[in-house]
Amino acid sequence: MSASLQGRVVAVHGQHLHVLSGGEVHECVTRGKKGGVACNDQVIFKPTGPGTGVIEKVLQRRNLLYRSIAHRTKLLAANVDQVVVVTAAVPAPRDELLIRTLVASAAAGIPAHIVLNKADLPETAWLYTRLRPYRELGYDLTTLTAKADIAPLRALLAGKTSVLVGASGVGKSTLINALVPGANAGTGDISSALNAGRHTTTHTRAFPLPGGGEIIDSPGMQEFGLYHLGTEDLMNAFPEFRELSGRCRFHNCRHLKEPDCAVLEALRAGRILEERWRVYRGLVRELESAAAY
Repeated sequence: MSASLQGRVVAVHGQHLHVLSGGEVHECVTRGKKGGVACNDQVIFKPTGPGTGVIEKVLQRRNLLYRSIAHRTKLLAANVDQVVVVTAAVPAPRDELLIRTLVASAAAGIPAHIVLNKADLPETAWLYTRLRPYRELGYDLTTLTAKADIAPLRALLAGKTSVLVGASGVGKSTLINALVPGANAGTGDISSALNAGRHTTTHTRAFPLPGGGEIIDSPGMQEFGLYHLGTEDLMNAFPEFRELSGRCRFHNCRHLKEPDCAVLEALRAGRILEERWRVYRGLVRELESAAAY
């Protein structure tokens, strides 16, 4: 009987996992219907044949980025140093996806950075203006064109383990191909009929960067469920709300319609972005509806 080995998950495609151990990649599965393994997890697995194995245990994580809808979860990456949220003016961006991703990152305790791709497009100017207030919230904003110059992104990624997150069509695979020669990440055209990118990445995979560090490419998405968060976690994930904590009349203020709410007063004064508060309100209602079932 082969002894159990320790390794790191470097790719996840459904229930099939690639685990790197001792310089070799083993194609592994989980026992039965048991899932819950993320890219970059450290695991214990038992070899079952040449280059194959079965996962026995996931070792303790320092963080985990994932999304959830009702009782279903989608693990994106574990043990990462930062989340890089990629957006672009084409296809038309959705504020809600960006905000939800930033909330998930904050709730997981992972620093997040915003990358605005396709800077060469004329449509990018208005989006850059729209994103500029995020710098005041503490988020770095990097603007680039993946097909021309990715030097700003290289500096951001150097020596760190990062996960790329974004909607389909924003250019994540193009970024991967530029960062990692020979990666051959799939790229797709924008669907003009739907104004949304075609899904080209159906699995999560880690790529070592030439200058040190790793980049984890995640599937393009159109939504980011946050059913795993509590209302207090949600409030704390909005830095502009957290800053006003304790200034409301009621200690359990939900910042929705309560009198003398410091958040609502800041919203009316224009010190809080209205689209972020609207997403927050929708998330609170979403969580409350889920808790009722």
